[in-house]
Amino acid sequence: MPKIQVGEVNLNYDVAGKGEPLLMIMGLGASSAAWNPELVAELARTFRVITFDNRGTGQSDKPDVPYSIEMFADDAAGLLGKLEVPRAHIFGVSMGGMIAQEFALRHPGRTATLTLGCTMAGGAHAVPPPLESLQFLTAPRGELAPEEMVRRSWPFTYTPKYTAENRAVLEASIARLLKHPTPPFAFQRQLEGTYTLKTFDRLPQIKAPTLVVTGDADVLIPAKNSEIIAAQIPGAKLHIIAGVGHGFMDEGRAAFLKVFLPFVKSHPQQGAEGELD
Repeated sequence: MPKIQVGEVNLNYDVAGKGEPLLMIMGLGASSAAWNPELVAELARTFRVITFDNRGTGQSDKPDVPYSIEMFADDAAGLLGKLEVPRAHIFGVSMGGMIAQEFALRHPGRTATLTLGCTMAGGAHAVPPPLESLQFLTAPRGELAPEEMVRRSWPFTYTPKYTAENRAVLEASIARLLKHPTPPFAFQRQLEGTYTLKTFDRLPQIKAPTLVVTGDADVLIPAKNSEIIAAQIPGAKLHIIAGVGHGFMDEGRAAFLKVFLPFVKSHPQQGAEGELD
């Protein structure tokens, strides 16, 4: 994967496929390696898929300074600028969905469509996860082997049924996920960055066609948060996938693609309005 300088950081990115650009934004503590290669390959049949490592993860720079959702959003917009991509379909999950909200608000001219996966709007209107999930998120990193931390994340990412039936696949993915692990200090910086999320009151300003999607068994960011977001964004479509957890892109991939692909294709970029910001 090549790197490109965006502002004061170098961001690691990759491009796959041809077609209208689709920028995919990953979540807390995870590099772009967390995107399932099968999902990326499927999307690359239709789109020019752009994935990248948020600052603090993967092979991107990891400055030990305060992070914010606004900072992440500007990194993403800066990456598109450097790649000479004037406008893209934006898809973010979890913290990446927080970043995607801020991206659409700060850079509306670059947002052809917006897809918000398993995320929340922050502030008093957010529905918190169960205590056990909060304890996992805020537990000190570095005390356990990285492989064990990945395994401990599975109950918060997938349903017990999916984990039991796909244990071999999940075990095989560990090497990919940990090829460039996120240092504990960078995870903490990202976690603290999520506390800066405050989009609820501004969500009605989003003009891009929006799809909000999640799993009804999400124990990390409860599905109620997606309902709240969809109600705030004019014309937003809400799709809740039954029987899947936070990792709906893997556990419910077929159901996700069934709604995502028609949604994005129904809003070709040549029909998107607005000037670049």
